[in-house]
Amino acid sequence: MLSKNQIKLITSLQQKKQRLVNQLFFAEGIKVIQELVESNFELVHLYTTQNDFEEVSNDKKISITEGDLKKISTLSTPNSCLAVFKIPAEKKIIESGLILALDSIRDPGNLGTILRLCDWFGITQLLCSKETVDIYNPKVVQATMGSIARVNVNYIDLESYIIQTKLPVFGTYMEGSNIYKTNLPQEGIIVMGNEANGISTEIENLIKNRLSIPRFGTLQKTESLNVAMATAIILSEFRRG
Repeated sequence: MLSKNQIKLITSLQQKKQRLVNQLFFAEGIKVIQELVESNFELVHLYTTQNDFEEVSNDKKISITEGDLKKISTLSTPNSCLAVFKIPAEKKIIESGLILALDSIRDPGNLGTILRLCDWFGITQLLCSKETVDIYNPKVVQATMGSIARVNVNYIDLESYIIQTKLPVFGTYMEGSNIYKTNLPQEGIIVMGNEANGISTEIENLIKNRLSIPRFGTLQKTESLNVAMATAIILSEFRRG
């Protein structure tokens, strides 16, 4: 049975402030938790309604009821388990190969999907502006489906970083060079902008290589692509090229 203090702590971790104070975050669902348990993330406690996760020691595994799980879950239909992990210290930035940079991405689902795309396309380094949604937001963690364990993520002053980098920097715009007709390098920084406003003016002024995904529809009325969808196309073309 869960104590009131355990419930209070876990539910508080839905807030970024409390995640920072406690240096903890939580994940839900067998798939995500299994990925994190098998990675370098340090498990604090696993709360489960099933007799599963045999590799987890009994002192960290707590059996709970479905009713208890509903009290701590953020899902409309709770899975069978929830696990609390320690937030690891950020690792050194990997400045080689292709790097993806996010300028004020606000939607947790978008960030989670982009992390999965990084994992799929072998992008080992993701840079996030400090205005980008927190990677340990429960909705982000859920959307990554475990890819959070395999991509190095750093929150930085993106403008300062781009000013000093020696790597070529690419930005995505409605008007720019047709990505399907552009010779793309295997090393550089690709900047994706905010869902509503695109790349900020400060960052835009530093980008020399502007790319666009052309529209093929007859009416040409679609204003833009979802940032995660656009990221998938961009990364696919960089890898293909």
